[in-house]
Amino acid sequence: MNSGLWQFEPWQWTLLFVAAFLVGVSKTGIAGLGILFVALFANIFSDSRQATGIVLPLLVAGDLIAVLFYRRHTAWHYFWKLFPWAAAGVVAGYFAMGRMNDTQVRMLIGAIILVLSGIHVFRQWQAKREAGITAPADTRLPRWFSPVIGILMGFTTLVANAAGPLATIFFLAARLPKMEFVGTGAMFFMILNWFKVPFMVHLDLINAGSLRLNAMLIPIVFAGAFAGRWVLHRVNQQLFERIALGLGILAGVKLLWG
Repeated sequence: MNSGLWQFEPWQWTLLFVAAFLVGVSKTGIAGLGILFVALFANIFSDSRQATGIVLPLLVAGDLIAVLFYRRHTAWHYFWKLFPWAAAGVVAGYFAMGRMNDTQVRMLIGAIILVLSGIHVFRQWQAKREAGITAPADTRLPRWFSPVIGILMGFTTLVANAAGPLATIFFLAARLPKMEFVGTGAMFFMILNWFKVPFMVHLDLINAGSLRLNAMLIPIVFAGAFAGRWVLHRVNQQLFERIALGLGILAGVKLLWG
């Protein structure tokens, strides 16, 4: 990455700091905010691949704080339902990275998010009609759901760091309480993001130049992480789910229609 990375306008530096702050908030507070910082970084860098390389170390930093805060709330059963499939999706994304342009990637991710959001809303409506259902949340998930969403999460997180909304759809569909939602998400993404690092280094999207910028932004990520923890404990479960789902749908619309 060349020295041009440092030649930002004041408004771009402002967006960088805001986006880094949102990385932290999304990791420990409202998960749906993740797609917002993805959009901000995409507006700063002309090459979305470059933006992806900048974002990943920030995510890793946020993951570390989130796991420190919420590791005891990890629902390992759901972690293992997703991770092997997500790892396969990362490998698929690695091979696809050089074969898709920015427009194709954005439209694909947006369509995936909106389709899965629609499925989740339909399932909520169906559950209300079947008020007598008492089966555990896990038995209500179709068998195809974990493999499909896991692969899509791995693919989208490699090509655009945009798997957050997909994780939101999965955890909401599983009806995890908000603390397990955040704790499982924190552990899942910490391990998944570390799994992605060698692929990003090999693609030269993480390098000495990108890491110098990361060093400036990581303290902002930590500040956002502490702010997110404060927010999480003051948002009730229903509002938390509505905010997370709403932000995910808005993200899909933004990605699909630019």
